[in-house]
Amino acid sequence: MAAGKAIDTAVSQMGHWMRQGRKPTATALRAEAQATLDDALDEVGVDLAPSAREAILAQVAAVLRAYRQSEIVGLARPKTRVILINNRVGVYAQPDFWDGRARIYEMKTFLAWPPKPEVALQLRLFQLAFPRFEAILVCFDRHRQPVETTRNTLPPPTQEERAAELQLAYSLGIQFGQEKVLEYLDGPFEHYSLSPAVADGSPPAGRAE
Repeated sequence: MAAGKAIDTAVSQMGHWMRQGRKPTATALRAEAQATLDDALDEVGVDLAPSAREAILAQVAAVLRAYRQSEIVGLARPKTRVILINNRVGVYAQPDFWDGRARIYEMKTFLAWPPKPEVALQLRLFQLAFPRFEAILVCFDRHRQPVETTRNTLPPPTQEERAAELQLAYSLGIQFGQEKVLEYLDGPFEHYSLSPAVADGSPPAGRAE
């Protein structure tokens, strides 16, 4: 997790500098990654041997090289959207990148295809939050040398999958969500409705709109 945080920070900083017209140096990006790595390790009280630290920083550099050659280089992160179900339960969703027109991207620094259940759920929530966008999963497998890049376009969710995800989100929101005043929440919103029977936990035979 600490390695993943370090890579995410370096990629984010690199993209930010590029959008500003600056040319990020390897030295500056390494410093960003190392500071994030040290903070993450301090949080859990873990000390790394110098060789292990250098191995992680080498992974960071390798992923940055792959990122620089990918289609997501320099793209911005979209504003968080709220999936609003029955005007009662809201779920925040924010993929890693978007082109602002047609595509959203989620980035993983390991091979995440085919996605495990928790990743698949995350991706489908992004599709619910950005229903008019093509969703793409980009993986930079830092465990391979050189880093292997894969790109997979997610098929649109079926009516059954969409209803099931909405029902799950609604149920968890009712059980564990924190109450907030809707007027105080920032959008944009994507509105969905579940029939009373589905919202109450019956099999998702109804349609989400």
